[in-house]
Amino acid sequence: MENKENNPNNSHIEGQITVSRRGVGYMPHEDFEEDIEVSSDYINTALNKDTVEVSLFPEIKGERRRGKVVKIIERAKTEFVGTTKKEDDVILLIPDDPKMYTKILISPNDPLIGGIENIETPSLASDGVKVLVKIEDWTDPKVKPEGKILEIIGRKGEHNVEMRSIVLGHGFESGFPEDVEKAAKEIENRKTEILKEEESKRKDFRSVTTVTIDPPDAKDFDDALSLKKLDNGNLEIGIHIADVSHYVTPGSPIDKEAQERATSIYLVDRTIPMLPEVISNDVSSLNPNEDKLAYSTVLEINKDGEVQSQWFGETIINSDKRFTYEEAQKVLDAGTGEYYEELKTLDDLAKTIRKKRFEDGSISFEHDEVRFTLDENGKPIGVERKKMFDTNHLVEEYMLLANKEVAMYINKLNKKDLLFIYRIHDVPNPEKIDALEMFVKAIGFDFQPKDSGVTTHDMNKLFKQVAGAPTEELIKISAIRSMSKAVYSTKNIGHFGLAFKYYTHFTSPIRRYPDLMVHRIMKSQLQGKEIPADELKKYEKLTLTSTEQEIEATQAERDSIRYKQVEYMKDHIGEVFDGKISGVAEFGLFVEDENTKSEGLVHVSKIGNDFYTLDKKTYSIKGEKSGKSYSLGDKVKIKLMGADLDNKTLDFVIV
Repeated sequence: MENKENNPNNSHIEGQITVSRRGVGYMPHEDFEEDIEVSSDYINTALNKDTVEVSLFPEIKGERRRGKVVKIIERAKTEFVGTTKKEDDVILLIPDDPKMYTKILISPNDPLIGGIENIETPSLASDGVKVLVKIEDWTDPKVKPEGKILEIIGRKGEHNVEMRSIVLGHGFESGFPEDVEKAAKEIENRKTEILKEEESKRKDFRSVTTVTIDPPDAKDFDDALSLKKLDNGNLEIGIHIADVSHYVTPGSPIDKEAQERATSIYLVDRTIPMLPEVISNDVSSLNPNEDKLAYSTVLEINKDGEVQSQWFGETIINSDKRFTYEEAQKVLDAGTGEYYEELKTLDDLAKTIRKKRFEDGSISFEHDEVRFTLDENGKPIGVERKKMFDTNHLVEEYMLLANKEVAMYINKLNKKDLLFIYRIHDVPNPEKIDALEMFVKAIGFDFQPKDSGVTTHDMNKLFKQVAGAPTEELIKISAIRSMSKAVYSTKNIGHFGLAFKYYTHFTSPIRRYPDLMVHRIMKSQLQGKEIPADELKKYEKLTLTSTEQEIEATQAERDSIRYKQVEYMKDHIGEVFDGKISGVAEFGLFVEDENTKSEGLVHVSKIGNDFYTLDKKTYSIKGEKSGKSYSLGDKVKIKLMGADLDNKTLDFVIV
C-alpha cells in the first residue's frame, strides 16, 4: 500500500493546499503534472489555503501521487463565521465557509457564551445564532477545533446579520478603528486650508467643462471627464482622478488600514469602503460644484481616436454636473438637454476608440448582472437585470485609455527595472483552451485556435459566432473561466484580455489600493525621485495582498447576490419559470431562471419516469426508454420545489 508514512525515503515538499468540503486536500507542485492528493485521513487539521509540509508516499505507477500533511507552516484563516447549534449540552458552530469541513466547538467557559443564550431564537436556546469565532490552536485531528467568540452577530436569517456575516466571513470589517476615524476627521477639518495651499501649485481646470457619470447609488466620485475643442480640430480630454494620495500618506493610520482592506466591497445593499466615508464620500470625492484636488491624465486625441500627446499631473477641478448613466443616456437619446454637445462629442469619440480597441484584439467580457429591490427590512421584493447604456461604455473607454496611457508613459520614462505596479493578464493555459475547444464543438460551434496558442481574435471570433444563441452566455462564461485571472504585479507581461502591452490601474484610488500606489509611484517618477530599492519587496507583497483581497471581495459580492436570489425565490415555491439548462452532470441538470439569473438543480430522479444517462461528448443527458434528451442551452419550463437559504441552493423540476 502507498500509505507507508514512516518510510524514511519519503520526500517532503512545502506549498499551499486546497481543501474540498469533504476534507480532501490537493497541492500543486512543479515536479508533478497532477496535484498531490491528501485524503481526509491524512489531512492532519490542514485547512483550505494553509501553507503546509507534505510527506509523499512511495510512488505507484499509473496513479496520482499521494501524501500526508506533517506540518502546518502557516494558517491562511483562523476566523470563521457560522451558525450555532446545541448538541449534547455543548454549543457547536456550523461554519458558513463550505471549505471548512469540521464543526467548531465553543467552550462553555467562553466569556461571551451568555450573549448567545440571550438572543431570541426560533428553536432551542443557543441554536440559530450567527457568531464569529477564532480558532486558537488545533493540532489533533481526532478532536474538533475549539473557537473563541469574537463577535455575536445576531439571529440567523435577519438581513443585516446575514450581510455582516458575509463581510466578516471573507475577512473584512465594516467599521474603522478609532485612530483611523480620528485621522480622517482631522483631514476633513483642514480640507479648505489644504485646497488653498494647493491652488497655486496645480494646473487649473476649473474653467473647463467637466462632468461625472456614475451609477445612481454612487456616493464616492473618483473620476471626472473634461472636454475642450482645440484650434487644430483635435480634442483635449481630461480624465481627472480623485487625488487620494495627497490626503492619505504612506504609513498613516488611514493608509495602514487601506493596505489591509486593499479594496472596497459592493454587496447588494451596501458598500464597505476601503477608506473612511469622510474621505471617500467628501474630502476626496469629485462632488459637483466643489473645488477638488485631482491627479489627471490629459490627452490630445484626433478624430480617429489616436492619442497625439499626453500630460500627467496634479490639478484642481470643479465638476459642473453629476450625471447618472441613465440621465446622461436620456440626454444623448433626446438629442438635447444639459451638456448635450459635450456628451455627444465624448460618446462619439469613445465609440471610435472602442471600435479600434476591439479591432486590435480586446475581448468583450460583458455578462448579465442583476439588481434587487429591497423593502425596509432588506427583504428582496423584486429583481431585474442591470441595464448597460452607451454611457457605461463611454466612461469605461476613457478609464481604460487612461490606465493604458499611464502604464505606457511610465514605461518609457522608467530606467530598466524601475518600480511600477501593473495590472497583468497571462495567456490562457493550453489545456484549458483544449477543453474549451471540445466543449464548443460539442454544442455545434467552430473554434479552432492556432497551434501557436489562442489569440484574443480567436476569442472574439467565437463570441461573434455564438451571439444570440441560447448557449451564448454559457460559452462566454466557459471562455472566461479558461483564461488566467488578472492580477497585480511589479513585473509586466502585458494584459492578454485587453490586448494591451502595458496596463495598470490608475482610475479608482478611492476604492482600490493598487491605484493609490500607482499615484504615489507616478508622482515620484515625474518629480525625478526614485523609489528606494528596499521598498521593492514591500510593493511586491502589497500587489499579492491586493490581488487576494480583490478575489475575496468579489466572492463576498457573489455570496450576497446568491443569498438574495434564494431568499427572493423562497417566496415563489410552486411557481413556474422560463429556464435554460446551464449545466449537465450525471446526477442531473443545472437550470437558470432567465429573469432572476437564479440557478438551481433538477435532480436526475425528478426527470420523468425514465433512466437518464450522461453523454459527456454532447453535454446532454438522454432517457433510455423515451430517447428524450436535454442538452446544454436548451430552454425549459421549470417549477421551483424548494429553496434552502442555509446552503444557498434551489431545487427545480421540469414541467
